[in-house]
Amino acid sequence: MSETITLAHGAGGAQTADLIDRIFKKNLDNPDMTADDAAVLDLPAGRIAMSTDGFIVSPAIFPGGNIGKLSVCGTVNDLACMGARPLYLTCSFVIEEGFSMDTLEQLAAAMGKTAQEAGVRFVAGDTKVAGKGQVDGVFITTAGVGELLEGVHPAGANAKPGDAVIVTGDVGRHGCTILLARNDFKIQADVTSDCAPLGKTVERVLNAVPDVHVIRDATRGGVGTVLYEIAHQSGIGIRLNQEAIPVDPAVRGVCGMLGLEPLYLACEGRLVMFVPQDQADQVIEILHDCPYSQNAAVIGTVTDRKGVVTMKTAIGSETILPRPGGELLPRIC
Repeated sequence: MSETITLAHGAGGAQTADLIDRIFKKNLDNPDMTADDAAVLDLPAGRIAMSTDGFIVSPAIFPGGNIGKLSVCGTVNDLACMGARPLYLTCSFVIEEGFSMDTLEQLAAAMGKTAQEAGVRFVAGDTKVAGKGQVDGVFITTAGVGELLEGVHPAGANAKPGDAVIVTGDVGRHGCTILLARNDFKIQADVTSDCAPLGKTVERVLNAVPDVHVIRDATRGGVGTVLYEIAHQSGIGIRLNQEAIPVDPAVRGVCGMLGLEPLYLACEGRLVMFVPQDQADQVIEILHDCPYSQNAAVIGTVTDRKGVVTMKTAIGSETILPRPGGELLPRIC
C-alpha cells in the first residue's frame, strides 16, 4: 500500500520535517528558500506587483496538468498581466488526511518544473493537514511578487475605442478538460488543458509594444466574462467576430453536444489583450513566435457603446453577447 498523509505530518514535529524535506525541499529548493520563519529578499529599485490566488480544482490531476502546475501558472500569469516580470512565489498547502504521498510529490514536482520554466523562485511555504473529509484532497494557495517593466501600464480601465481585441490562443480548453475529466457526461474527446506560464510571452510583447492597453488572464468565466469586465472598467463597448475566435474542434464538438459557449469556459494559458489597432499585426506576429500562442488571433474591436459586447455571427447578423451569470463549471481552478 502506498504511503499517505497523516495528521502527524501537519503537527510540526519529526513527520512534518520529513515531509518538507522529502517532498517540498526536494522539488522547490533554491538559493532564496530558507528554513527560517521568513524569506529575506532583494527587491528591484522600481515598482513591484503582488498577487495571491487559491486553487481547489477537482480532479487535482487532469490532461495537460495538475493543481500544482496550475498554482504556479495562475499567479505568474496574474503578475504578467500587470506588466510585471515574476520574481518570487510563496505556497501554502492544505492537505487532507489520507492523501497519497506519491500524488503529493507529483504535484510538487510539477510546481518546481513550471517555476523553473517561468523563471520564478519559491521563497517560502506552509503545510497544514486537515482531517478526513475536511478538504477535498489538497488545496494550494500561491502568492507572487514581480518587478514592473519600465514604461508599461496595462490595466482594465485603459481600453480605448478603436483598439484591436486579441486572444492569445484557442479558448475554453481548460474548462472543457475539467468537465470531461469528471466523466459526468461519459463523453470521450481528445482535449487537454491549455495551462501554461505566460510571463515570458507577455514580456516579449511589451518589450516590442509598450503601449498595450489591457492584458487579462481569461480564467474563471472565460474570455466572455473578461470582455464584460473590461467593458465595465473602461466604459467602452466591444464588437467580436465569431468566425475569428479560435476554438479547438474537439472543444467545439463537446460544447455543441452540451449546449455550452466556449467563450464562457475557463482558460488557464490564454490572455486577452487590447492593443492600438495599428500595432495589432506586430503583436500577433510576436505571439505566433511564442510557444503557447501560435494560434493567437484578433477577434474584435473596441467601440464607444458603453458596456455593450456584441458579436457578428457566421451568417452576418450582429447579436448581443449574453452577460455571464450563474455557475457553469465549479472548481475549475
